[in-house]
Amino acid sequence: MLQISNKITIPDSELEMSAIRSQGAGGQNVNKVSTAIHLRFNIEASSLPTFYKEQLLKLNDRRITQEGVIVIKSQEHRSQEQNREEALERLKELIKSAVVIKRKRKPTKPTRSSHSKRLDSKTKRGQIKSMRRQIID
Repeated sequence: MLQISNKITIPDSELEMSAIRSQGAGGQNVNKVSTAIHLRFNIEASSLPTFYKEQLLKLNDRRITQEGVIVIKSQEHRSQEQNREEALERLKELIKSAVVIKRKRKPTKPTRSSHSKRLDSKTKRGQIKSMRRQIID
């Protein structure tokens, strides 16, 4: 069972995990042992609240397929158990990040003094540069 928050949990029956062979270097261990974990989670068929489902489906994330299935592959560690824990943690973080409501930005104007300071510094800089020029008679 994956605990997302105090009230929301995902039962293990909704998570589909399979062990696959890892890619990359690792010697004999890579060739013999299936340590990487492939986690699949169907958003629409899950027991998540509808708000969570809608927010997850709105996300523009390459880990979410067009059918609404989250696919996470974990192969960082040499042990299957550590990869399983990491895949579950990534799923948890993805679900949490989808639900966070972002504040709307209030457009603001620069103050009058900051505007004048910026223009003064520009004129001073221009004067310094003009003093460096060659004098032509």
